[in-house]
Amino acid sequence: KGLANVIDPALLKIVINTGDDIELFGLKMCPDIDIITYTLANIVDKEKGWGFQDETFNCLSILKKYYGFEWFNAGDKDLATHIYRTDLFKKGFNKAEITSIICEKFGIKSQLIPMCNEDVQTFIITDSKKMHFEEYFIKYHCEPKVIDVQFQGIKKAMPVNNILDYIKKAKKVLICPSNPIVSIGTILGVEGIRESLKNVKQKVIAISPIIEGETVQGPADKLMKCFGIEVSCVGVAKFYREIIG
Repeated sequence: KGLANVIDPALLKIVINTGDDIELFGLKMCPDIDIITYTLANIVDKEKGWGFQDETFNCLSILKKYYGFEWFNAGDKDLATHIYRTDLFKKGFNKAEITSIICEKFGIKSQLIPMCNEDVQTFIITDSKKMHFEEYFIKYHCEPKVIDVQFQGIKKAMPVNNILDYIKKAKKVLICPSNPIVSIGTILGVEGIRESLKNVKQKVIAISPIIEGETVQGPADKLMKCFGIEVSCVGVAKFYREIIG
């Protein structure tokens, strides 16, 4: 959002992690895509950092009765996005095409690009059980001890919408201060992306999500510890050392 305020947003091509995608209530949900979409459209709930402003949760209250679990939250407006996306999937559109259609509806000038069209899901292996990242993040508040992280489907994931060509031709590539393990790390797992960044590392810049030993938001610090990475901006730099200048 900051970049879109200081340069022409039409120049921005934003590659988005889809490893957090999940299907609930029979609906296809893409949390990271939606947060960025709502943010660029100036309709995000800034206090929560996700969902719409002035949201209501009437539909969700009934869905929870039907499905019998309480941990997931999606407002009425947010559910409309999930319903629309699911309908487009059923009509044969792929994830990249659907993202473009939704962005057009909201008048977003930047190009939002899912990292791949294939289904990739991030699972957290804890000392008690294996769970989807959204369950770990929302239901358990990132509290269980993490043993490992698995990216289900990543070996079949292929970059979409000329991502590799965009990396090659870009004036600068900015790695945003997202989680190095389960946001950026997932994107780097898509075939060809890591190698493409290595080839242009002199123009790649990374912003650390760690400030004074703690993450700004989310479980980056806990997951970095799990993989033996120093929880600091230095640790982040070392993690990215092969792909940044």
